[in-house]
Amino acid sequence: MTDRPDLSNLPSYRQPRRSVLSARRIALMASVVAGLGIAVHGFSPSTSPADLFSSPAHAQVNNEVKKVDRPIGFADIVERVKPSVISVKVNIKEKAASNDDGDDSSPFQPGSPMERFFRRFGGPDGIPGLKGGGRGRIVQGQGSGFFISADGFAVTNNHVVDGADKVEVTTDDGKTYSAKVIGTDQRTDLALIKVEGGSNFSFAKLADSKPRIGDWVLAVGNPFGLGGTVTAGIVSASGRDIGNGPYDDFIQIDAPVNKGNSGGPAFDTNGEVMGVNTAIYSPSGGSVGIAFSIPASTVKSVVAQLKDKGSVSRGWIGVQIQPVTSDIADSLGMKKAEGALVAEPQKDGPAAKAGIESGDVITSVNGDSVKDARELARTIGGMAPGASVKLNVLHKGQDKVVNLTLGQLPNTVEAKADTDNDNGRGAKGTDVPKLGMTVAPANSVAGAGKDGVVVTEVDPKSAAAERGFKEGDVILEVGGKSVSTAGEVRDAITAARTDNKNSVLMRVKSGGQSRFVAVPIAKG
Repeated sequence: MTDRPDLSNLPSYRQPRRSVLSARRIALMASVVAGLGIAVHGFSPSTSPADLFSSPAHAQVNNEVKKVDRPIGFADIVERVKPSVISVKVNIKEKAASNDDGDDSSPFQPGSPMERFFRRFGGPDGIPGLKGGGRGRIVQGQGSGFFISADGFAVTNNHVVDGADKVEVTTDDGKTYSAKVIGTDQRTDLALIKVEGGSNFSFAKLADSKPRIGDWVLAVGNPFGLGGTVTAGIVSASGRDIGNGPYDDFIQIDAPVNKGNSGGPAFDTNGEVMGVNTAIYSPSGGSVGIAFSIPASTVKSVVAQLKDKGSVSRGWIGVQIQPVTSDIADSLGMKKAEGALVAEPQKDGPAAKAGIESGDVITSVNGDSVKDARELARTIGGMAPGASVKLNVLHKGQDKVVNLTLGQLPNTVEAKADTDNDNGRGAKGTDVPKLGMTVAPANSVAGAGKDGVVVTEVDPKSAAAERGFKEGDVILEVGGKSVSTAGEVRDAITAARTDNKNSVLMRVKSGGQSRFVAVPIAKG
């Protein structure tokens, strides 16, 4: 075996390793030096400390950092507006005694969307801070409100003070005053109260402009009289309908609304009230970022009438209306699904006297277009009884103008739909092809009246079932023509098919209420 020569002592062998190692050490040290910011010493004689820190890139970064503002809080706004917010406490004698189960706390229809929202908003039995229960006891309710004038007028929710025998308010500084209810409006859930014993209260201003989606909002309340609470969020949506009634026009906010804040204000960043907090929605009872406020514009209109006469009067034209869906628009030959479809004019109402008929579509009021049925209800409801209005109406495919004088919206609630659908039972009926239901002349079925045909059977998998038809419904019109036999129904459907319609419009009476239903029809 030949021994390998020892080359370690040769200069040519050791020198390259020093070079490589030195290069590596320099690279590492240079990166560390640069990282530690010791570059002020320079890497070349021509570079000075001032040159390194005044380089264009470095100067630009410093300038941009200086331009970034620190986060701005809401402390100044809250400090200014919080004294206007009050706690509202009510005593209601024997409130719970009116219901056998001792729970009659909700002022809304049991099972309605508003009743469910209401119960999520407050204390154990719905009203924030509710105490008592059982027969003969005094129920105590708790909510919030806010002053709108220095002489003690304040706004809260109707459901906070409805039926109250005694009202007390506690201000932000802990003082307690007696108050009386000036007026309430159940349809918008607003109430006006007057606080006695003061004339220089801090008050809030109702905003003149509508909030925009994404605007900041501060929800302020004084639950239980322990001092105000404040939460912040943004406006999530506007024009929300939560099923409380035809005048729903809520602002949706994502500010967490605390229990007991019902009736409290929602402020914008100008310190003005954009809305009155009325309800939250939450499956769990806690905030999930869905709260609803009554817009300031509505509050202004309602409060002005409550202060003047203790109640609210609304214009009325006397029609049952429904939205114009795309199917309905197609069946009527309309290009857009807009306006309010008249399901039935009420007898002796202003609309009926002016010649408006079932199937007409109201498209504008005083020249302003009507987007949908809810907008028509709010527009007419915002006018004074006795006012003259001009309605543009689509009548049997032709535009016409109708002038009428508004009546006053009755305070009575319309009759509930009759859920007894036994009227059609016992009648065999005649099948209506491709719709999945059978019908019989109304005059042949006891209790069904003399007009139209009664639905005696509905296939649960049919187009009729999908559109909500049920046994006992009475079909009055098909395709704009009155019907009294199954043959007339078939003829009207055939005529619609011949006209290349995708659906046929039927006027249906169910439980005393009329509505239009667009039913798709098969070709061929």
